Amino acid sequence: MPKKELGNISEIRRFFHTNKDPIYFVSATNFNLLGLDEWVKNFKYICYIDCFDGRHPNVFVPSEAPHEEFQSIEDINNYLLSHKEVIDLVKRRGGKPKFVFLMFDQKTEELVKQLGGELWFPKAKLREYCDNKINTVRIGNKAGVPSVPNTLSEVKSYDHLMKVCEKAGLGSDLVLQSAFGDSGHTTFFIKSAADFRRHEHEIVGQGEIKIMKRIDCRGSAIEACATKEGTIVGPLMTELVGFKELTPYRGGWCGNEIFSTAFPAKTRQRARELTFQFGEQLRKEGYRGYFELDFLVDKKTGDIWLGELNPRITGASSMTNHAAFAHADAPLFLFHLLEFTNKKFTLDVDELNARWADPEMIDSWSQMVIKHTEDTVDIVTHAPQSGIYRMLEDGRVVYDRFDYHRRAVESENEAFFLRIARPGDFRYEGADLGILVTRGRSMTSGFKLTDRSQRWIHGIKQAFSARPLPSVNAFEDHAFKIM
Repeated sequence: MPKKELGNISEIRRFFHTNKDPIYFVSATNFNLLGLDEWVKNFKYICYIDCFDGRHPNVFVPSEAPHEEFQSIEDINNYLLSHKEVIDLVKRRGGKPKFVFLMFDQKTEELVKQLGGELWFPKAKLREYCDNKINTVRIGNKAGVPSVPNTLSEVKSYDHLMKVCEKAGLGSDLVLQSAFGDSGHTTFFIKSAADFRRHEHEIVGQGEIKIMKRIDCRGSAIEACATKEGTIVGPLMTELVGFKELTPYRGGWCGNEIFSTAFPAKTRQRARELTFQFGEQLRKEGYRGYFELDFLVDKKTGDIWLGELNPRITGASSMTNHAAFAHADAPLFLFHLLEFTNKKFTLDVDELNARWADPEMIDSWSQMVIKHTEDTVDIVTHAPQSGIYRMLEDGRVVYDRFDYHRRAVESENEAFFLRIARPGDFRYEGADLGILVTRGRSMTSGFKLTDRSQRWIHGIKQAFSARPLPSVNAFEDHAFKIM
């Protein structure tokens, strides 16, 4: 007798609530898929950092074992998959284990295979191809999703750059991006020869560079999932970018807001249409599952331009998967898992996308990723624990109670804090301290941090204590993106 096909959201939800095979999210922290364990039976997090001090029932953090210095989140994940305690956990729980990651490489794929598991994402090689910012432009062009006026070229010198831009009609006020890397580290604003000299070693000899005309724009983010039934699209979110209170990196992402009127209705609808088109092209490229697009919205014209593609879950995924529409139907990542179960399902994607575009389906939340922004190096001696914090009438921020649910935040005077930095960690410029999640907006309509946000940031930072290093010269910054 053929197995029944899943035909609606209710059946999809029930399918995951009765899931039998273990599913593991392996990453530095469980931030990106926070709360998904409550939608999927037998879902566990395997993490390097214990943000909850052993108090989260589905987070497993193995004891520290000797390892080489981590250079990437892939290194962390490969270390975890090779850890005896993790191997023992996977074997003890049995079943046919499935694994999902924020980042992984071909070594990760091999380690999953050795554990007898399946990796529920497109192959690392395909993800790397799509993640290449040069290829993203080309995929977008095929999909009819325009990028900021640009040209793709190797850059040999400043004079060569000027000749390339003159031919392409881009002017001399430019934004350059290398093929890979976090936007805060591999985006270069070039207006003069002096600007170019400052970043020359990161531009020359790096292969094709994306060279863009600089525009005055707002950053936005939108997440989607390419399935066999079509591309499911989440809401358009604003992005917090480059705030000096949160990040030392110019152009660096440092948070998001989700609210029903983020950008004008016409902009929101256009972004959704372009995301759907891009997702359909990704399917043709062989990619399926979760992805995120950054769009740049021109402040003068309202034009929408493709910024970059992240072929994975991202730092904004927690926002998408906790929104009101996700609780009413199902988190977007559930459809990613569904796509990889090979379970037969039918879905009216047009109807679902129309419902998720309804402003009444979107509530208002913000998240701020708080980094150490001072040009100092020390060692954390005390770190505020994860949980619910409260802002007093005088603006002071105090710990209120432990929780690992952001929905426990009852008002705009409360916030959920997920701690990243622990006692004993180095605190250097750019080090992640934690993520703060609040109800309501963190920015004004003019895209400046609100006074309330400033107080939250100050209050959380004040809760950290540190002691100076005996010798700062002995410290090497091995910072890399972990979320």
